[in-house]
Amino acid sequence: MKYKFFLPILLLLFAACGPDGSAITDMVSMSQVDITLSGDGDLSGFSVTLRNVQTGSVFESTTNADASVSFAVTPGIYEATATGKRASDGIAYSYNGTSGQLTVLKGSITTATIAMRCARQSQVVIKEVYNGGCLKDDGVTKFQYDKCIILYNNSSQTASLSNLCIGEASPANAQQQNKNIDASGRLTYESEGFIPVWNGIWYFPSVLEIEPYSQIVINVHGAIDNTLTVSQSVNYANADYYCMYDPESGYNNTNYYPTPSAVIPTSHYLRAIEIGQGNGWALSVTSPALIVFQTHDITPTAYAANADNIWYDGGQTGNKVWACFKVPTQWIVDGIEVFSSGYKDSSTKRLTADVDAGYVWLTNYQGHSLYRNVDAEATRALPENEGLLVEGYTGGVDDSTDPSGIDAEASMRRGAHIIFQDTNLSTNDFHERRRCSLTIDN
Repeated sequence: MKYKFFLPILLLLFAACGPDGSAITDMVSMSQVDITLSGDGDLSGFSVTLRNVQTGSVFESTTNADASVSFAVTPGIYEATATGKRASDGIAYSYNGTSGQLTVLKGSITTATIAMRCARQSQVVIKEVYNGGCLKDDGVTKFQYDKCIILYNNSSQTASLSNLCIGEASPANAQQQNKNIDASGRLTYESEGFIPVWNGIWYFPSVLEIEPYSQIVINVHGAIDNTLTVSQSVNYANADYYCMYDPESGYNNTNYYPTPSAVIPTSHYLRAIEIGQGNGWALSVTSPALIVFQTHDITPTAYAANADNIWYDGGQTGNKVWACFKVPTQWIVDGIEVFSSGYKDSSTKRLTADVDAGYVWLTNYQGHSLYRNVDAEATRALPENEGLLVEGYTGGVDDSTDPSGIDAEASMRRGAHIIFQDTNLSTNDFHERRRCSLTIDN
């Protein structure tokens, strides 16, 4: 039998040997993980993160000229993510990739190739998602009929969006059994370039325009002043807000869809196309995989009417419960993958790396939201922001916070223009916020 010793472990052995030899035993247990990135263009200098899924230990490095990187780690189960940015002709591109799970054995060399997916930076991003609900005033009863999504124009130019839709990838919850993962740990539809959107989609019936550095609020459930009955909830009685309300579509459960506040104009009602079963588009209260997309060169209704655009979760053909729309990844404007803090060991991804290569944790029923981090360098570079930025942000939950230190909401109230971070990696782009920004004491 031939034995192959690799340089990183030899260096560690010679550097760490003690008189009693105890350190040698520790180093011999180390293993090597070699990761190579594949894809078009120069992939050097990209960031690679290796995480032990059992212990949470994280290792970081950057790729060399050959688009590869090596790690010396202890045995265990690992997953790797890779990210990078390039720019050309005034357009920014972000690259993301994931490895699936890697089993690293004692004293071994484990190799993996990560296929990098490229995505253009979007003008409009998901700024905030409030889906986890809150507690009623008794401090015990749970309330979940007050969800919202906030979109933001992350640029200095007016955004004009036609055929804009909102959907949720299957399965509805990250902790559910995911029948769309193959033996290698990859999503079965990744190579086909689409995301399966379950139950139905919502769409804006006319062109949506968002002014520079501005947002629109989309109520998902409960387009009323919910604070009248649940003080920790959200007041959506605002003429500027939009809401999902279309009883004729089949989504007519009045718990989810009470008649919207009279101050919200009917022109701000989104329309729905149902594909599954049920009388409510129940955006997951624990862990949705949310996407915003445009149907290009076709209306949402025409797209939904084409049987070729129907796909069945887990191959369960013909069962309406599992019917999904196939949304091409090139249609997707933005996406966010959410995992529930209560199911850290059983959550699996549903969005491919070119949509969102990571995930963000959420603790539900506490009034928390998921809020996009500020791009500190870009925001501070705007000359009009001089003297307007509020530093010392403290709105995050525990150790989940915006590393920029900029209080985006307080800064915007002073007239600052915020540029939010957008790397298509929600692990880095979002944090868990203590309160939804629409609440009074946000």
